Amino acid sequence: MAKKNRRFVIRAVESGFIAVSTYVLVDKQTGVNYLYASGGYGGGLTVLLDATGNPIVTPILDEE
Repeated sequence: MAKKNRRFVIRAVESGFIAVSTYVLVDKQTGVNYLYASGGYGGGLTVLLDATGNPIVTPILDEE
């Protein structure tokens, strides 16, 4: 099976309080960081912001 090119990469995973899991995802095309949290039957996604309200951007590295 051929490896698929995926747009998002998981940079961090944390499991914690009351079975809530959080993930930091990075868009490989833009470098923008997102926080995804899930627990029970719900979840949510948001852009991570710095102290001035701008999106956190990770330099894009060619990982393949």
